[in-house]
Amino acid sequence: MSNSLLDQLPSIVSEGKKRAAQILADLQGRHRVTLQTRELVIPNKDTSEADLLRKFRTGEVDSEAPNRLIYGDNLLAMAALLSGDAEYPSMRGKIDLIYIDPPFDSKADYRSKITLPGTTIDQKPTVLEQFAYSDTWSDGTASYLSMMAARLILMRELLSDTGSIFVHIDYHVGHYVKILLDEIFGRAMFRNEIIWKRRTGTASSNNSFGVQTDTLFWFSKSESYYFVPQFRRNVTQEIVDEKFNKIDEEGRRYWSGDLGNPADRPNLKYEYKGHKSPKNGWAVSLEVMERMDAEKRLLFPKALGGRIRRKMFLEEWAGFPVQNLWDDISPVQSQSKERLDYATQKPERLLNRILEACTPADGIVADFFVGSGTTAAAAEKLGRRWIVSDLGKPSTMVTRKRLIDQDATPFLYQAIGDYQVEQARSVLGRKFRVGELAQVVLQLFGAVPLPPEVSQGGALGRIVDEKTLVIATSPNSLVTGATLRRAQGARISTMGGFDRVIVLGWNFADSIGHDIEAFNDDRLEVLVIPPDLLDRLKKKGSVQKLAGEVRFSSLQYLRASVPSREIHGESETIIVELENYILLSPDALNLDDVSRAKLLELVNVEPLALLEYWAVDPDYDGEVFRSVWQDFRGNTDNDADELRVVTRASIEVPVRPGRRTVCIRAVDVFGYESEVVVRDVEAQK
Repeated sequence: MSNSLLDQLPSIVSEGKKRAAQILADLQGRHRVTLQTRELVIPNKDTSEADLLRKFRTGEVDSEAPNRLIYGDNLLAMAALLSGDAEYPSMRGKIDLIYIDPPFDSKADYRSKITLPGTTIDQKPTVLEQFAYSDTWSDGTASYLSMMAARLILMRELLSDTGSIFVHIDYHVGHYVKILLDEIFGRAMFRNEIIWKRRTGTASSNNSFGVQTDTLFWFSKSESYYFVPQFRRNVTQEIVDEKFNKIDEEGRRYWSGDLGNPADRPNLKYEYKGHKSPKNGWAVSLEVMERMDAEKRLLFPKALGGRIRRKMFLEEWAGFPVQNLWDDISPVQSQSKERLDYATQKPERLLNRILEACTPADGIVADFFVGSGTTAAAAEKLGRRWIVSDLGKPSTMVTRKRLIDQDATPFLYQAIGDYQVEQARSVLGRKFRVGELAQVVLQLFGAVPLPPEVSQGGALGRIVDEKTLVIATSPNSLVTGATLRRAQGARISTMGGFDRVIVLGWNFADSIGHDIEAFNDDRLEVLVIPPDLLDRLKKKGSVQKLAGEVRFSSLQYLRASVPSREIHGESETIIVELENYILLSPDALNLDDVSRAKLLELVNVEPLALLEYWAVDPDYDGEVFRSVWQDFRGNTDNDADELRVVTRASIEVPVRPGRRTVCIRAVDVFGYESEVVVRDVEAQK
């Protein structure tokens, strides 16, 4: 008989602590994880656009703690935030509130449907999602709790001393997660179990009561936590009339409240106008009592020995204090303006209450399972700063579109590099060498390693009976145009020369498709190493067992142009056109046969219909992409078609002398990104 979950919990917590300790130990070492800024998104479309960009560059927009949307495994995102880097300091102890809404049920199906013109296809989890959570569900709830334990430990490290965490959970694993929180944050730091009535009714059941609620566990980092009581006024008029049933001489409706203190307060025990204090003392100081008296807010008894009470006026009434049963916040309704058709979307009112209660006006809020982006959207509207992340590419796309649509302040879109390095450490050991990984890749591709004296650390191989050189690149570097130029040189100079060279890459510069096209070299081929290769190797147990099953696919890339740039007065108009999109080899996508066939049919007819989002930086500096203009599926501001992006953009920007470098970046419905850089764009007057 296997151990129960209660028996396994001590070891789950212990392993979580070990994993978190290892991550914390690596924060300043050579293995530390870093964030790569993919884009500075500038959603605001008004005339202050250039001013917003200037403020960000000059630091008037907080450069130490900018708003951030991070794509990737939240464990690595938190490690990077704790570590900090040369540009942004560590966030350790700086976050005021963490709200997380992690997946509840180990049997959840994370497949999502993608609606394209004329068809719908099923998208399974991306290889990145499979890698990061590949073991999350392997042993049911035990694996889930193991996944959560290390993450909760890192969240505690990020919280400020006055900070709080809210964990939104349901009945499947809530009781076990509470035990994890008790262990990690301390039972004394438990503040509330909040019950949210998320629906008014469920389908009838013959053998159980319907489930209408979720649970939120609230823990603080310390006893000195930030909290502002909240009130609710959305009650019936009948209740208001019953409560405020008195009218004073000035015609104001009020109800009388007790002035006694619920706790024993010796310093508030005093006599006022001959009336002794209640047993525990008054609820207010003598100074406040005198002020209330002057404002005619006190009700005196007819005889000494009675109780002084206070008037609570209707026009000043904040509402009933919010307790731990939240039955006044409805879920996102089908006709709601908030609705994004995201399965786990939570209402902004829910997050508003949490943020207003537990964060100061300039506080920093984080959500590491951001889903549809409700936390970021609510924080943005309330003026809080935010850092959010998600492992799902659809989630980050939905969140980015949502923030753009509400004209959010500029924010960074970041990603985590070196997933494959982390993966290799788990498969080959933490002390693995990059050359060892290159040897594995070469073998699975069917190449024979070259002799050590010419193999460049094990990265070079050849195809038997062919004059083809194969280069397996490092997982901790990008394949760029410079990489391809070196590969061309290696083809000519290595071992007397080869007829062809194949570059196998893990990570690519967004402009790589454009670079390949510019080289126009039929002796050069670039292929993608499957991101889940090491995960599959771990499950198979050896290279030999996996041989013949790995497919190395071609890259996706975008074609775009800048046909005109016209100056008129102090502004200029830049026209940008999308021309074509070449999709990553469909064999590399995690689709079933039916969906793959539908996709291929659409690709042959209308490839640009696969684009989810595209943006333009009209003054690209070669380092940070600044999204000054953008369009996305579902946006009807630029046209009325919800299933397609526009393919032509007219962008108004302040005039700039000289030539421009324009960068166009696109993301397809599967989350793959491409980039085109158009240099030396001249202006026509």
